[in-house]
Amino acid sequence: MLRSRITALGHHQPEHVLTNHDLAQLVDTSDAWIRKRTGIATRHIAREESVTGLGAQAAAKALAAAGLSPEDVDLVVVATCTAIDRCPAIATQIAGRLGIPSAAGFDVNNGCAGFGTALATADHAVRAEAARHALVVGAEKMSDVTDWTDRSTCVLLGDGAGAAVVSATDGPAGIGPVVWGSDPTRGHAVRISGDWHPLFRQEGREVFRWATTELAPIARRACERAGISPTDLGAVVTHQANLRIIDALTERLGVTGAVVARDVVDSGNTSAASIPLALAKLVERGEVPSGTPTLLFGFGGGLSWAGQVVTCP
Repeated sequence: MLRSRITALGHHQPEHVLTNHDLAQLVDTSDAWIRKRTGIATRHIAREESVTGLGAQAAAKALAAAGLSPEDVDLVVVATCTAIDRCPAIATQIAGRLGIPSAAGFDVNNGCAGFGTALATADHAVRAEAARHALVVGAEKMSDVTDWTDRSTCVLLGDGAGAAVVSATDGPAGIGPVVWGSDPTRGHAVRISGDWHPLFRQEGREVFRWATTELAPIARRACERAGISPTDLGAVVTHQANLRIIDALTERLGVTGAVVARDVVDSGNTSAASIPLALAKLVERGEVPSGTPTLLFGFGGGLSWAGQVVTCP
């Protein structure tokens, strides 16, 4: 029976950095106010780059790190909630840019839980022998849907992309069973709505209470399904929404001694890109060695969640 594992990672962020001091010139805010409430110091903002461009850069790095050629890729899945084009999919556009000749390609829009959803989909495709090598990309240009007059949300968002190569293996599974779901009765709490110029909106207090009180048991269930205790995790990469949420969630989960991703400080909230972006940086810096059991747990717009334990490449 085939199983899957992550064999390589890649990430990309725009060069332009927007600081808290820069934002204080746009809205009534300050560096101290933003840091206290969110933990964010900077975020990267794309100018000319598109969602496709951001994702293609990250995907190309992951593919090179895996030592694969474009012809080896059978499936491309992109998690994004900021695609402007309804068709063709960002996935097939990225495939075209990378010279991938005939892979299946589609997008997943599940907000901040999108990467976990896309990763599970690729894992299932490999297990079903529908693909042997898949590119899974989280790419967002949140600046396209940011209301730069709303100080409660414009301070949160950034642009970027992360990618993973998922490959078949006859050995132990490197991607554990997914735990996913949603609470559609609270879908209004994080949304991007509007016909012609959609904007990000968030009920901050409601989301904070939900994330800090209800998500730890779900994340724990992802560990249980993978046959691992939270205390045995080597790393935890949650959605990079807010530093206070990250710290509260990992504390309630009972994680001890694990590396906890806090890329939100430098990158802000990049929605579906935040988990692969943060994970790729940790691995690149050598903070998470190969073989480390790592919990990935995304949550947000919808309100939705998706998480699984993976073995780092």
